[in-house]
Amino acid sequence: MEREKIEAGFRLVLEGLGADADHPDLRDTPRRTAQAWAEELCAGLSEAPVALDTMPLPEGGPAGLVVLEGIPVKSMCAHHLLPFTGEAVVGYLPGDSICGLSRLSRVVNHFARRPQMQEFLTQQVAEYLERELRPRGVGVVVRGRHLCMELRGVNHPGVMTTTTLLGGLPGRRGAARGVHGAGRLRGGGAIRRPAAGPGWWPSCSGP
Repeated sequence: MEREKIEAGFRLVLEGLGADADHPDLRDTPRRTAQAWAEELCAGLSEAPVALDTMPLPEGGPAGLVVLEGIPVKSMCAHHLLPFTGEAVVGYLPGDSICGLSRLSRVVNHFARRPQMQEFLTQQVAEYLERELRPRGVGVVVRGRHLCMELRGVNHPGVMTTTTLLGGLPGRRGAARGVHGAGRLRGGGAIRRPAAGPGWWPSCSGP
């Protein structure tokens, strides 16, 4: 990540808007903004992949659905570079191992902290857990408010977008309610993937 280019770019934005980028109130804005984008808003592009630190599931141990709800989602719309925020629900049916609950939150944060589309965020979290944890099934639900809809365009505040990806969870209505109160898990099988994911940068499809 080239912070100097990010800073120079935000200075050009100010100048393009007709602002005096050398004004005392704006002089340090490009640096502060570049720092926020590099260290926080897009930290997922440069941070190391999340290690799940799996633990073997003992024979006869609990094998029910593991669900973590209320995971904060803070991301940037890739189309307008405006924030979208919300919550994620992540659930999985353990195979031979389980992982620490905080790791599920970290996986969501890793894929959210970058210019992103909510549809692909949902897909990437599910695919990563399926690949690294090898569960019997995985489900991811993301609900988000997009400022690109609230501050521009249609200008509709409060509209929620829900994206859901469920794979390998065999037709359990109770499990569905665990992953999402309004969802139902239907038929097992692998996650159905779109023909192609985003190709904006190499790490976008997974760490």
